[in-house]
Amino acid sequence: MSEMPQVAYKILTGPQMDALERDGAFAGSLVDLADGYIHLSTEQQLPGTLDKHFAGHGDIHIATVDLAVLGDAVKWELSRGGDLFPHIYAALPLSAVLAYGPLEREENGALKLPIAG
Repeated sequence: MSEMPQVAYKILTGPQMDALERDGAFAGSLVDLADGYIHLSTEQQLPGTLDKHFAGHGDIHIATVDLAVLGDAVKWELSRGGDLFPHIYAALPLSAVLAYGPLEREENGALKLPIAG
């Protein structure tokens, strides 16, 4: 990637999405907490992350995250397949979420990304 995207995506379970809405911030999933950062994916990485870590799970939500709002808390680090993934070294505040909604797919199976209201 020559230029890093300005938005990334966080995959959340229903209870995690509820916590983000209720608390105004999300501290991370069990995996995030164990790794010390919140895992995000770019638009191109999102299908692979869903397939690898959320296959067969119901009640999944996608949050579109404005990386500029998070400033220096975002680090781009090598991960799956040698790709750079965005990681947040802080809680994810609801104020950095541009849009969110349940996981939806087009008729052809392509992901429908959340659109702000």
